Amino acid sequence: MSKNSKPLILVVEDERDLITLLSYNLEKEDFRVIGVETAASGMAKAESERPDLVILDWMLPDMSGLELCRLLRKSNLVHNTPVIMLTARSEEADKVRGLNAGADDYVPKPFSPAELVARIRAVLRRSSGKQAAETLEHGDLFMDIVSHRVTRAGGELHLGPTEFRLLRHFLQNPGRVYSREQLLEHVWGNDIHVEARTVDVHIRRLRKSLGTPDPIRTVRAAGYALDTGSKEDMMEG
Repeated sequence: MSKNSKPLILVVEDERDLITLLSYNLEKEDFRVIGVETAASGMAKAESERPDLVILDWMLPDMSGLELCRLLRKSNLVHNTPVIMLTARSEEADKVRGLNAGADDYVPKPFSPAELVARIRAVLRRSSGKQAAETLEHGDLFMDIVSHRVTRAGGELHLGPTEFRLLRHFLQNPGRVYSREQLLEHVWGNDIHVEARTVDVHIRRLRKSLGTPDPIRTVRAAGYALDTGSKEDMMEG
């Protein structure tokens, strides 16, 4: 979280009136807000200001919000920053596209400011939970929880915050099978508006980042596990 005690929210939205509305409601809830109207300025502000969370509109004048989200995830400076997509697109396929691009949550327009604030607090809570001073290892995978760094075979991996928490959970419980519902409970918490299908989206993104061989095992009709090659893989969490 940013050095100031109030969390900093970066709003990337091309409607100036909506930036004003969001700023008013978020500042009333004790957040600091920076608002910009283009993807280019959003990327620059994200890397210079290091916000605690980015609210990102899907439709921007110079670049798709999806593409900007992908760029944020590739940035060495802000790849762990949580992103909430804010968009008039409400179809399930669009939601999946947003999650695949690296978003942590998705809020369709029109929205309730109170609901958005609740979503922001939920995402921040999930992303900045207290972390023990420890490291985790499994085969050629190494995770430093304090510095939020993950390497595999010596090469650094750039994971989004949700994928980081998923991998941490698997590393802490190697071989144990968790259903989608159990992963939602352990990784996402009891926050509302998170569907079981969301787990599959983030598992795919985690697998893509980890590369081959794939250490995440799918257990038919049961869930997912970090493969250990032992009988423990068949234990259900």
